[in-house]
Amino acid sequence: MATTQRDYYEVLGISRGADDGEIKRAFRRLARELHPDVSEAPDAHERFREVVEAYEVLSKRETRELYDRFGHAGLRGGGFTPTQFDFGSLTDLFSAFFGDDLFGVGARPTRARGADLGVRVEIELVEAAKGVEREVPFPVAVTCGSCRGSGAAPGTTPVTCVTCGGSGRLERVSRSAFGEFVRTQPCPDCRGAGRRIEEPCPACRGEGRTIEERTLEVQVPPGIHDGQQIRITGEGHAGGGGAPAGDVYVEVRIKPDPRFVREGDDIFSTVDLTIIEAALGGTVRVATLDGEAELEFAAGTQPGEIRVLRGRGMPVLQGFGRGDHRVLVNVAVPRRLSDEQRRLLEEFGRSTDDETYRADEGFFEKLKSAFR
Repeated sequence: MATTQRDYYEVLGISRGADDGEIKRAFRRLARELHPDVSEAPDAHERFREVVEAYEVLSKRETRELYDRFGHAGLRGGGFTPTQFDFGSLTDLFSAFFGDDLFGVGARPTRARGADLGVRVEIELVEAAKGVEREVPFPVAVTCGSCRGSGAAPGTTPVTCVTCGGSGRLERVSRSAFGEFVRTQPCPDCRGAGRRIEEPCPACRGEGRTIEERTLEVQVPPGIHDGQQIRITGEGHAGGGGAPAGDVYVEVRIKPDPRFVREGDDIFSTVDLTIIEAALGGTVRVATLDGEAELEFAAGTQPGEIRVLRGRGMPVLQGFGRGDHRVLVNVAVPRRLSDEQRRLLEEFGRSTDDETYRADEGFFEKLKSAFR
């Protein structure tokens, strides 16, 4: 989207009720004026990109309706990505500088597949581990139910363009000292479609498509990573003239879980032991992706030790097995002591010697062993 998020009608200098002809004329005028190869203004490149983006949105019925109803946010939700031209948009851009017949770019295009769109869904980390189904709502251009995509009013049919004979293009032969040159340009009467709609469908205004709200059931697979996309074929914007629909790309965002940190397919968490539990040993309940589990800690457990729960991490996406869950031990030191507690600890301290605290294995050796 444009960085400044300016109103697209303001960018092109047109009213919100402008028709297709006004939009095209405004675009061509500004394109000629602002193209960086022509203009010497320091901001010409940014302004030119902004004009092209505005034309992309306002020259197409489905994106214009989304913008009119929901603004820039509606376009983002509908999956619009600027500077992704279809053939017709490139033709208009070339025409702004070179004329419609340059290199035959106005040759009749094939039916264009419908545009893709993007939506987003948020899930919990535990849901990502188990897989989940979500309902995802989004606005989409669909084939008009009244005219069934023809663009003609019910009871009527499009007629063959008499100017081009249905080819959608006109050829012009010019002679020079080097021979004959055949130049092709879009038919000005049917705009390259090869047919004309004499009585447009009132429901879609002759476009053959309308905007509707749709909801999809999306199956999120176990083990998916944050930011990955799920492609749903044929559920995007309908193509014009009966062409296939585009696809829907569902971006999956995983909410942070305060209990866990994910690294690849492994899960990390911490467990707090009191100095009594660490010194004497005990059983503590810890949270895992599969619910709470009991862990036994031996007497003399040290802070920084890591317990590895094999196969208790995230599932391998589209594979087999699971990662590990690594639990880091934290020993909680008391901050507030009563006089009696302080006396007992001081008495304990006087009764200890080097043997009391002698380590069987260094911390780093234990860390290496845990990761091995």
